[in-house]
Amino acid sequence: MRILLFLAITILSGALAGTILGIINLGLVEPYIDQAIGLEIQNSVSSGENVDLAEIAHYRIWQKGGEIFAGAVYGISLGALFGIIFAYARNALPGDNNKKKALLLAGILWFVLYLVVALKYPANPPAVGDPETIYYRESLYVAFIAISGFTTLGLALLWNRVKINSKKIVFALVYAGIMIAAYMTMPANPDSISISMELVQSFRVWTAITVGIFWGLLGIIFGSLWDKFVRPDEPRLTTFH
Repeated sequence: MRILLFLAITILSGALAGTILGIINLGLVEPYIDQAIGLEIQNSVSSGENVDLAEIAHYRIWQKGGEIFAGAVYGISLGALFGIIFAYARNALPGDNNKKKALLLAGILWFVLYLVVALKYPANPPAVGDPETIYYRESLYVAFIAISGFTTLGLALLWNRVKINSKKIVFALVYAGIMIAAYMTMPANPDSISISMELVQSFRVWTAITVGIFWGLLGIIFGSLWDKFVRPDEPRLTTFH
């Protein structure tokens, strides 16, 4: 397969899915962030802190203004990962067309890279948490993603080499065992939540939904472009020609 064609499909599908994610987040997720920030401001004012409301309002306008661009960048980065995995795993994925194959892979990646991780380290609005622990919390989150992702990758590489009965069940149990062990041994989020849990839970639910929509769109767009522009007999990735 030609590198330029592969890059075009990958970048375009990631950018489109990410842009749509940014638009959806503006309507579904950002209102919860505004509420969380509002509660944080009330708590700060009640405790006697000096809060610059104009500065916060200006920052939020700037942040929302860049939501769509940030979504596109996010989409392209994950689209690149998705494209590489799909290119090498396509023949092993079930489905009678590439759209179905890509959608299945997208569902797997959403589950492995987001949903499983969210069970241990669920998303919180930006106003929740001590700023001094942000790097520690991010390192825990990234470490759990790495464990889940590399475990899945390792099992995928072993898939064709292992000849056992009920391989799907065995591999699923291995993955579950490793992730349960990681869940039990890795430290919890060190920050307590001081705002309404109903607000936090709503934020988490809608974040999971919008991220799921992103992965679904990425799979559909990528698979559709692949079916349209890549010949069925196209060889694997090759150099420019």
